[in-house]
Amino acid sequence: MTLPAQPYALAPYATRPDQSRGRLHPETESPTRTPYQRDRDRIVHAAAFRRLKHKTQVFVAHEGDNFRTRLTHSLEVAQIARSISRVLGLNEDLAEALALAHDLGHTPFGHAGEDALNAVMAPHGGFDHNAQTLRILTRLERKYAEFDGLNLTWETLEGVVKHNGPLTGPETASVPEPIVDYVAEHDLELDTYPGAEAQVAALADDIAYNNHDIDDGLRAGLFLLDDLRDLPLAGPTVRAVESAYPGLEQPRLIHETVRRLIDHMVTDLLDETQRRLTDAAAASVEDIRRLGRPVVAFSQEMISHDRALRSFLRDRMYRHHMVQRMTAKAERVVGDLYEAFMNNPGLMPEEWRGRAQGRDDARTARLVADYIAGMTDSFALSEHTRLFDAETALSGTVTL
Repeated sequence: MTLPAQPYALAPYATRPDQSRGRLHPETESPTRTPYQRDRDRIVHAAAFRRLKHKTQVFVAHEGDNFRTRLTHSLEVAQIARSISRVLGLNEDLAEALALAHDLGHTPFGHAGEDALNAVMAPHGGFDHNAQTLRILTRLERKYAEFDGLNLTWETLEGVVKHNGPLTGPETASVPEPIVDYVAEHDLELDTYPGAEAQVAALADDIAYNNHDIDDGLRAGLFLLDDLRDLPLAGPTVRAVESAYPGLEQPRLIHETVRRLIDHMVTDLLDETQRRLTDAAAASVEDIRRLGRPVVAFSQEMISHDRALRSFLRDRMYRHHMVQRMTAKAERVVGDLYEAFMNNPGLMPEEWRGRAQGRDDARTARLVADYIAGMTDSFALSEHTRLFDAETALSGTVTL
């Protein structure tokens, strides 16, 4: 069978679908879709992807349905990743698949839920949302007749695991246990960088995350546009919009500022990446993997601007007293649920409790973590209310 033609030209250093290393469980490939298009479609149809609709992106203590969830964030990352990949001649389908998959392993309640689950799972290897994404893609999605997981291509799994760089080496931390277990069966070469598409998806995530947190923070009233004026990049951008459109109403002013910030960051990334690609003279995706450094990157100036923005958001948004209050309550909900299910696995649905091995068993702990991590915010709240006195549950002060 001849694979379908790529609808756009690929650069020599792009990941080519006709050279894919294939899937752990061999399958006949689609006559109408490339392997990476098929990976993307399987991700979109996954139950874990649908649940992102009701998972918090940033835990904002504010009522309303105009704020981002993990689902809308993932779609925004995919759009940015595709746009960047097209300019660079990379494989857009692979970049899109990676962008859509990157948040599948997140718990309910954003980073507060992950921190709480990591703390209670410390005796059993901890919890890492990136490793959880791999578990979802390779084990926890159970719909196909011939295998667990989605049976994605090697390149997609590599990109999911290594999008931030190598996981082994002198400058890396310990590898999460679920990743160690998987690569023992299916080697994802943890000591190398991934292809350029995964690197693009990682930085597209940063671009979307930071700028859309500005958008949500402003709309939630956690800080004001005036608070951005002293920041590099953000301050000049606000002033440029105000100069171009005097008297512009606030919602339009916010949107125009954020879209320009995204454009500045994307343009900088493209310029720096094209410079690095020229210096590397990479002739294949394997050259990108063996380069020993990222080829997709911001300039040093933009890295400095990005750090300033992250610091601002940390101080003015993530540490805002309203967010901190809800964070504490979310951590309590996750901790309570974990303790309840570990003490009595029979409280979980039949399909889950049937695999439990006992209260102190590490496999039971991982099973409980899988169950809790897969919950949406609303389901976690309803489970907590069902198991505990309603007054100890998170109140309905947040609608996201």
